[in-house]
Amino acid sequence: MGLGSVLRGTVTARLQDGNEQGLELAGNATFRHSNTALLSISSIEAPRIVSSKDFDHKLAPTLRRLKFPPRLLERVAGVTHRRWWADGTSFDDAAVEAGAKALAESGVEASEIGLLINTSVTRRNLEPSVAVKIHHELGLPSSAMNFDLANACLGFVNGLILAANMIDSGQIRYAIIVNGEDSQLTQEATLARLQRPETTREDFSREFATLTLGSGAAAAVLGPADEHQGGHRLVGGVMRAGTEHHELCVGGIDGMTTDTKGLLDGGLQLVVDAWHEAQPEWDWATMDRYVTHQVSNAYTQAIINAISLDPDRVPITFPHWGNVGPASLPMTLAAEAQSLSAGDRVLCMGVGSGLNAGMLEIVW
Repeated sequence: MGLGSVLRGTVTARLQDGNEQGLELAGNATFRHSNTALLSISSIEAPRIVSSKDFDHKLAPTLRRLKFPPRLLERVAGVTHRRWWADGTSFDDAAVEAGAKALAESGVEASEIGLLINTSVTRRNLEPSVAVKIHHELGLPSSAMNFDLANACLGFVNGLILAANMIDSGQIRYAIIVNGEDSQLTQEATLARLQRPETTREDFSREFATLTLGSGAAAAVLGPADEHQGGHRLVGGVMRAGTEHHELCVGGIDGMTTDTKGLLDGGLQLVVDAWHEAQPEWDWATMDRYVTHQVSNAYTQAIINAISLDPDRVPITFPHWGNVGPASLPMTLAAEAQSLSAGDRVLCMGVGSGLNAGMLEIVW
């Protein structure tokens, strides 16, 4: 028996012992922030518009052979367009641009930043971190800690929470969280595979979600709330893990395979469980805006119905941007910022592959 088997057996035994003793193994992690404000939120749209009709045209022979209906992406996912970067622009260039824009809008000097967190899923290399180029290009001081934080589509929310904890503790005064995503290479590789004559309906279904992705960038600057009366206070929220679903969506540079139904069912249950456990303490039933991670029409409508959200308070951006990974939520928040008023309560909600769910309240 190998060491891995021994460890798994030990952990299983401990979990069983815990269950027999009545220990609670399921529940939310709850956190509150005391003195952190969102000072700016910015986004960058990739300039090249790529329509779902373009993908349909490229996949027409496969769709006919497999007897799939026309306009599949639009009808099933609700994605009519997504965006790609211009030739010569990389995802980290876009993250730098978003970061510079966020700094300018916040009024915070680059020299004051104590922490940079890059939350991009997209990357060229295993090392160094994507963060180091962004740190350099933004002209941040050598005292500014910088690193990548990866947690699929929930990464940006995790970055906000981690930075807020460090500001609350007094370890730093200002932080910048950045993200840049590029779906082009992954989608081109996926299209090439799906055009092969040996492609089956099962192959197409496993890779379908990859065609809903998009490119974009976002950044946010956080700082001490007591020094920025016009800032938007981070109140806190909850996180919940459902890691028994860690094999439902697995992606790499060359493509992504997804159990679409399993992901929807597992993600929906995770959100519902987190929501209901949080409600007695948080009272999120009457928020002014629910800014969700943008996936598809089916996923969004399922969430709205399951926890009885007012659809008029749930902004939708995926039809024209696609699923921009961790950038989806902050890009949507940036688009909504001009329509929010002081005192509005905003709930940022997302699920990341793995699965993990997060909810973060911000008072505008």
